[in-house]
Amino acid sequence: MLGRSGRESGAIAHLAATLGRWRDEQDEDLLDLGTTSQALMTIGSIDDLAAVLHIGHPSQPAHSLEQRLLQAPASVMLTAAVAVPPSWAWVGRQADARGTLVIDDAGIRDCRGALRDLGVAPHLVPSAMPVEQRLALAGPDGSLVIERSRIPSGHVELPGSALLPGEPVWYGLARAVRQDGERDLVVDGPSQVWLAFGPSDDHLGSLGESLRSVAGAGFDLQHLRSQRSTAGPHVFYTSFACADRSALTALLSEFDERGVRHRVLAVLPGSSFLPGPDPVEPQWAAR
Repeated sequence: MLGRSGRESGAIAHLAATLGRWRDEQDEDLLDLGTTSQALMTIGSIDDLAAVLHIGHPSQPAHSLEQRLLQAPASVMLTAAVAVPPSWAWVGRQADARGTLVIDDAGIRDCRGALRDLGVAPHLVPSAMPVEQRLALAGPDGSLVIERSRIPSGHVELPGSALLPGEPVWYGLARAVRQDGERDLVVDGPSQVWLAFGPSDDHLGSLGESLRSVAGAGFDLQHLRSQRSTAGPHVFYTSFACADRSALTALLSEFDERGVRHRVLAVLPGSSFLPGPDPVEPQWAAR
């Protein structure tokens, strides 16, 4: 069985499942598993249930997903990722539509920056709202940002549609891995690993000690983020390329010896995840 978050686009999640070959051909719709947290809790408690989730990028995970994965049952992790072609279109009954723009949760997540640059203030609706209700909200002079596969009959793309994001969006497959500990994780070749860890003692230099262990295992971090933990010390989220299962096993063993709590949140097969995450153009302080 395969599900998705209730705030996710059903059409795009279904396309991701098809491209990733994660669903059976007879499956028409993905189950609505509620919020991301609820979806992860559910797949951790029901055998043979997996979920399609928006992940940000394999080398730069979405912050909220990292946290929700770490709070989910320990058996839950991401095991695959796929890039989905851009699916959003801005449409109206006529090309000069100037009324209310209606968009859902998944659309605003992917298109927020473009709409802000265009100076548009959209009307946000739940992803589960039927197209007919969206059309009623938009009215005769309004418009929709909607998946191309769901463009209503008689609607045309507006000029601003070409300015919506054109890069593919990354989705992952979350499922419960019923194995005895993280040593049994299968890394059958180059993979992207998401690893969370928390030093047992949050003393000065504790993060540096853990990072030296990571570097000593031969891993070059592509992502590092910290967050306060209810247990006291910080937890740290990382992402790195892993070509050698033994190197990952050795790192986790060293963490055990040093009393560093840890959990693998994702093992995503592959060595080249293009397109890459959005780059930043830094403006450094003058020397």
